[in-house]
Amino acid sequence: MTEVLDIIGALLLVIGAFFCLAAAVGIVRFPDVLTRMHAATKPQVFGLMVALIGVAISLRTWHSFALCLLVIALQVSTAPTAGHMVGRTAYRTGQWDDEHAEIDELAIDLEQAGFTHRPDDPDPRQPG
Repeated sequence: MTEVLDIIGALLLVIGAFFCLAAAVGIVRFPDVLTRMHAATKPQVFGLMVALIGVAISLRTWHSFALCLLVIALQVSTAPTAGHMVGRTAYRTGQWDDEHAEIDELAIDLEQAGFTHRPDDPDPRQPG
């Protein structure tokens, strides 16, 4: 039974490493901030989760399971928040590719909240 768990753990480690590699390639290859942010958060978090589950299965101790569970919880709670903040900052500073965006839901929300200034528009507070 231990050999089967070792094989499952190793397989999960390889799958997790593949997703982390895919995230790294996406960060290098994608053209703008929003797509790079997507590559930095979603496949990387999933790859880390799968790899840590593989580690917990391979080690088979309560200490390693608890530590892996803690790391997964912290990663799942912080990576989406960081990605969200990077995305909003990129949007507000005009560092995103709005020509290829299908839907701009943030602009609709900002207009409903009373914000009408877009990053590419001239600043209404500046004269002329």
